[in-house]
Amino acid sequence: MKSPLAEKERAALIEAMLPMVPFDGWSRAALRVAARRCGLGVDEAQALFPRGAVDLVAGFSRWTDQRMLDRLDTSPLADAGLSDRIARAVATRFEIVEPWREAVRRALGVLALPPNAALAARLVYETVDAIWYAAGDMATDFSFYTKRATLFGIYCSAMLYWLADRSEGFADTRAFVDRRLAGTARVSRLRRDLETVAERLPNPLRLLRPLG
Repeated sequence: MKSPLAEKERAALIEAMLPMVPFDGWSRAALRVAARRCGLGVDEAQALFPRGAVDLVAGFSRWTDQRMLDRLDTSPLADAGLSDRIARAVATRFEIVEPWREAVRRALGVLALPPNAALAARLVYETVDAIWYAAGDMATDFSFYTKRATLFGIYCSAMLYWLADRSEGFADTRAFVDRRLAGTARVSRLRRDLETVAERLPNPLRLLRPLG
């Protein structure tokens, strides 16, 4: 079980590190400075992130997910359509890290290393799961996984788009996400329509049954 105090200390250290990451990366040197700023011992801070950069990057991703959920809790999405709720949650996450774009870039550099591929996939999954949770998804059937798999691809593409986006309020990224979600919705509707038609068609296997 995770200690609430330890999670609070990790979050404080991540937040204190962010201004230094563009210069020092997700490094132990930046962590040591953050520890002093937070009034924690260096050894205590390093014990919270024992694997160094990979733990720091994971902590940053989870810190951002939690801040996204906290912000959306104060601004409910219930009155919007599903695609709008998802788009708003994605935009909220980008808003949170907008001041720390270089920290995001540095984090992706760590996750791009081959030994960290599994961690990268897990962190993106945690993010899209949090987005679906914020959007009010209550699925428990197979669609639980298909929804997350679909958003996984959209979110990864949107993140790369956002890193290069210099439009005001990252309007171009918002439009990109809206287009991708609209395309996914059209495919989903088409699939449902085809399944409905298929159910109404005669089963060809019945033609092979012997007449009684």
